Amino acid sequence: IGVLGSGDFARSLAIRLVCSGFKVVVGSRNPKRKAGLFPSAAEVTFQAEAVKKTDVIFVAVFREHYSTLCDLADVLAGKILVDVSNNTEINHHKESNAEYLASLFPACTVVKGFNVVSAWTLQSGARDGNKQVLICSNNQEAKRTVAEIAQVMGFTPVDMGCISSACEIENIPLRLLPAWKIPILLALGLFLCFFTYNLIRQVIHPYIREQKNKLYKIPIEVVNTTLPCVAYVMLSLVYLPGVLAACSQLYYGTKYRRFPDWLDQWLQHRKQIGLLSFFCAALHAVYSLCLPMRRSHRYQLIEAAVKQAVEKKMNIWVEEEVWRMEIYISVGIIALGLLSLLAITSLPSIANSLNWREFSFIQVKLTF
Repeated sequence: IGVLGSGDFARSLAIRLVCSGFKVVVGSRNPKRKAGLFPSAAEVTFQAEAVKKTDVIFVAVFREHYSTLCDLADVLAGKILVDVSNNTEINHHKESNAEYLASLFPACTVVKGFNVVSAWTLQSGARDGNKQVLICSNNQEAKRTVAEIAQVMGFTPVDMGCISSACEIENIPLRLLPAWKIPILLALGLFLCFFTYNLIRQVIHPYIREQKNKLYKIPIEVVNTTLPCVAYVMLSLVYLPGVLAACSQLYYGTKYRRFPDWLDQWLQHRKQIGLLSFFCAALHAVYSLCLPMRRSHRYQLIEAAVKQAVEKKMNIWVEEEVWRMEIYISVGIIALGLLSLLAITSLPSIANSLNWREFSFIQVKLTF
């Protein structure tokens, strides 16, 4: 197997191929200077020599440098070229890098693949990173060859179709949490609504009515009152679309009718909404633990003690309030524990280790 290029990705790819038992030939314009960067089992030579000795060649160079390989067009004829490059921006060019490479070398078979795998994942192994390798090409035999190489390297090849899918594959590493945009905006909107309400109720209203300055409550108390409100509303939004979907199926008398787009999008974002709910609940727990650490809380304790001494009260124990707080904290701890279990089982690595009955029991039964 040949590798054209001497960058970080090319070195990681060569290391992984050698560890997987392949004979690797690296093509470089300066083989003597670059030889020390590659494993000793890999042969580092000039690009023309590397192309002659191999049938499958990983092109690990930038799109701007594809033209430097044009002198090798005759030697590359009939070879399988695996394009591993990415762009710096989404849809930066009209055509994908793989399609551009195919236009430069029409006598070669171009396969897009391995661009969603980082150099770190290649070095550390598939067990420590994303195991999927997205592959596309117009030639089925070439795709099968590259897929077999990916399997031997410990990855899971995913056939994405023809070379026209390369543009979508190249955009994947450039997207920043595409499934989280709507849930995050929803959580921020709910937080602002509840924060405004609590700010008016706990700070502005006492100032207007009693001329009491309670701005010190904003960083801790107001935020801590807001977080659980956002958490339980977000959690309810996780299970509400399932109920609406069931009602829709009962209304139309079939489960094969397509859901409306808004409901379909809602169902697809349930995992992200649930994890944000857990995040708000966890923050609420941390904020609550920090309440006694505040200077204002210490002043309130001293003030209550002085007031008790002045009024000569020996016992201020209120049984109802004690029991209410004990139960409140206990139920809160249990709820956070169950929500933590739901969040953990939603992780792909954990969910894949559970069968459907176990997963549905945790995600459905425990929520009630």
